[in-house]
Amino acid sequence: MSCSKIFLLFLYFSLSQGNVFAQDTIFNDVSRLNPVNVHKVVNVASIGDIRSALQEARSQGLKISIAGKRHSQGGQQACVNCIVLDMLGFNKVLSFDVTNKVIRVQPGATWEQIQAYAKPHGCAVKVMQASNIFTVGGSLGVNTHGNDPNYGSIIETVRSFHFMRADGSLINVSREEDLELFILVIGGYGLFGVIVDVDLELTSDAIYKMTSKVMDYKEYPEYFKTHVFGNRAIGLHSAKLSNAPDSLLREVVVTDYAVTKETDESLFALQGEKNVLRNKFFLGLSRTFDWGKNLRWFFEKRLVAKVGAVEYVSRNNAMRPIVKFLDYSWPNDTDILQEYFIPTDKFTEFVDGLRKIMREDHVNLLSVTVRYVPTDKQSFLHYAKGDCFAVVLYINQRLDEKHRQEAQAWTRKMVDLALSHGGTYYLPYQLYPSKDQVRRSYPEFDQFIEKKRVHDPQELFVNQFYERYR
Repeated sequence: MSCSKIFLLFLYFSLSQGNVFAQDTIFNDVSRLNPVNVHKVVNVASIGDIRSALQEARSQGLKISIAGKRHSQGGQQACVNCIVLDMLGFNKVLSFDVTNKVIRVQPGATWEQIQAYAKPHGCAVKVMQASNIFTVGGSLGVNTHGNDPNYGSIIETVRSFHFMRADGSLINVSREEDLELFILVIGGYGLFGVIVDVDLELTSDAIYKMTSKVMDYKEYPEYFKTHVFGNRAIGLHSAKLSNAPDSLLREVVVTDYAVTKETDESLFALQGEKNVLRNKFFLGLSRTFDWGKNLRWFFEKRLVAKVGAVEYVSRNNAMRPIVKFLDYSWPNDTDILQEYFIPTDKFTEFVDGLRKIMREDHVNLLSVTVRYVPTDKQSFLHYAKGDCFAVVLYINQRLDEKHRQEAQAWTRKMVDLALSHGGTYYLPYQLYPSKDQVRRSYPEFDQFIEKKRVHDPQELFVNQFYERYR
């Protein structure tokens, strides 16, 4: 490849401004895989806006869908001719009980907002996605999980929430007041009603000693069991598998965040993202070239994970990872996420099967991260049937129909692979799995649909995901 072409590639990724959505009735998510023509979009700013939209939908025989940052990629944002409630403007912090570390926020609030609000009080988030750019409402809708091995999914941190039903009535929902609705709504993909505010438990901010090491993927489960599992001295933990062809899914960078007694105030200051253009450039190379993947993995270990070095970082800053470099809007392809939950003792076998699929189906794999998720005993539509590793795939996919069909085929292979090892897959990503695979992954799915129809008998709340799999 000529130097001029490399320069042009660098220039594009430097100037890319991320996904831009048309300002008309075509509504889509960040993957650009699910465009749909909707009736209208309501920019919610108050409870009255929600109630009015519900009344309009009921009177005109329309449906309601709920959207936030639109990073769910499985048709959860909208459906044909629906009214979309865009919750991004409904984002206030309503109250904060500093003594008990409980914050009340509207669903459009982002985790970044909460971090900024909580930091002066010495507090940090307990559970959220790896990135802080998402809304609280969206995180509740998918019952997200995070990098703290001492907690499971976000439902564990929810005290209660105010909730608007399809008829416009407003109720309080908690484990004590309405347990069934509580466990259905969290992880319910916006199909039961609208959360209007939520009380979340936070935790104390702390300074961690961050260290990373490289090991063989077969060593990782035992390392986790010995050094991380049940160890309260580890505040955060993550792992990243190699996507480089030369070491595909064989090397893993493991990062531990160990609790310290460090109190240097300068470390608590919230940090902005650095090296965006550099990271965007190397990611761009890895989308296109195998040598780019090898090069990026080389620098990943040395510049990003800083293997062998010791750094000190606050919990808030450790939960503000680099994400801006992921913005991507090339017209012919897109980047997608997928996630598989694998029993911890089946990790090695799953990775071996995954490697085979990656190679045989020529999947353009950009990144693979691993997080621990303990058994979920609370949410109704639970993905962690037992203690498991969440294997998160970041993949580049072309947008033409031929490649969409190919992506569906290799996705179904990966779902079957997960199922064959007693695992499952995460529902927010793509509509590629079959109806049978959904029900094998979530045996309670049909009961979930029945309960949805009990709480929303007119099926006012609908999205593409629901229409595809109900």
